[in-house]
Amino acid sequence: MRHNPHHAVTDENLVRELVEREGFATIVSTTSTGPVASHYPVMLDPDAADRGELVVLTHVGRPDEKLHEVDATVEAGRDVLVIVQGHHGYVSPSWYAPGSSRAPTWNFTVAHLWGVPEVLTPEDNLDALVAMTAHFERHVQEPMWLDREWATPVARGTVGLRIPVARFTAKLKMSQDKDPVSVQNVIDHLRAPGPYSHPALADDMERARDRAAAGSRTDS
Repeated sequence: MRHNPHHAVTDENLVRELVEREGFATIVSTTSTGPVASHYPVMLDPDAADRGELVVLTHVGRPDEKLHEVDATVEAGRDVLVIVQGHHGYVSPSWYAPGSSRAPTWNFTVAHLWGVPEVLTPEDNLDALVAMTAHFERHVQEPMWLDREWATPVARGTVGLRIPVARFTAKLKMSQDKDPVSVQNVIDHLRAPGPYSHPALADDMERARDRAAAGSRTDS
């Protein structure tokens, strides 16, 4: 991921927020036949979070564990890459203030997390699946919790993974390098009806602007 100091994220809490909010990731492994990628739900390990550690829980459906050569990856101590993508959308230069950039661009949030996976025991995998279901069902009007007895045979079709994050790179590109008028114009256009309407991305831009303003006040 190309480094840009305007957009680089070093705050681990922002990465935690992204994983927590999005809950879905691309998992990339380096195998004997080349790189492979799969897409699965993810969540933060709550026990690790209590200890201040950044650990991702996920699973792959069989036979994806063979595609990813999970056993060989664990044995070799080889990292997997977990990519979590946040809200993103097109930004037209016609939205900028007069005299600003004429280049079109894309605003987005993304985090790349690296770590050596650990394979969960069947019991721990079942615990993780129950916890993950509860994590996502908490926003449902009439949640359905995962019954352990029913879920036990279902869990056998998955391989649970615990991925302690050894390092990460992240980017929050929300027009931070543009003038205040242009930033507000972009937010207004993202909130307006039309083919590029994206209120959630506008919310992200406002949060990024507020954090930057708060940081400036702290530094001064």
